[in-house]
Amino acid sequence: MRKVKNKAFFPKSRVVSTGESLKSSVVVPLIWVALMWSVHLYGHFSDTILSKWGTYPRTLSGLKGILFAPFLHGDFSHLLNNTYPMLFLGTALFMFYRKASYKVLLWGTFLTGVWVWAGARESFHIGASGVVYVLAAFIFFSGVFAGNKRMMGLSLITVFVYGSMVWGVLPLKAGVSWESHLFGGVAGVLLAYIYRQDAPKRKIYSWELDGDYSPIPEELWNPDYEGSDQKNMNYNSTGSTSFEYSYKPKNQENKNEGKRPK
Repeated sequence: MRKVKNKAFFPKSRVVSTGESLKSSVVVPLIWVALMWSVHLYGHFSDTILSKWGTYPRTLSGLKGILFAPFLHGDFSHLLNNTYPMLFLGTALFMFYRKASYKVLLWGTFLTGVWVWAGARESFHIGASGVVYVLAAFIFFSGVFAGNKRMMGLSLITVFVYGSMVWGVLPLKAGVSWESHLFGGVAGVLLAYIYRQDAPKRKIYSWELDGDYSPIPEELWNPDYEGSDQKNMNYNSTGSTSFEYSYKPKNQENKNEGKRPK
């Protein structure tokens, strides 16, 4: 007798696949955060001022900040405030928007940097907060544009956890690059609209489709049903079911038994 492997009949569970998806989704955000910490620790222990590598608007030398500014931070508090949302939102991006994740991250970083260089105040702008605003705005508005309740739920979580970020786009606090927040949010909304087709689609169940896809016959739950199956059933004018019986009288059966075939 041939032995059949169990995995042919028992595929991996959804829980396992979700766990694997989570592990693969957190890789890029972890690498990004590791670079942030590595750069900051290097500057901290070597007493090197790295802010000069940030974005300085409308200067040729300030263009390098488009690439380096997201990995530079003023102090450990600034670094921590960007670490947690970068991990959470970055993982959500790569887990639910895998097809567009790299494009959103790269284009969002580039657009934010260019707009800050072109329109921000004359000062060095550093930090990953602009990218964080890209991710928050993208996830929120992508859920809205796609009309996916699951993604809209993720959007609501984003708003609930990082709702106070809305005030970061206003010049309310000195020393904060509100321009990076504002331009990052605008870039996130723009990318959410551009890549709205790449958002996870809402699952359509069989009973939502046209045709007789319901596992329960419609004539059992819909009294107004007039389908082809009902045509084969006998209904009277009042809508109740009628029954017909066939039988032979007893005396007729006795007569038939007395006759013999010729």
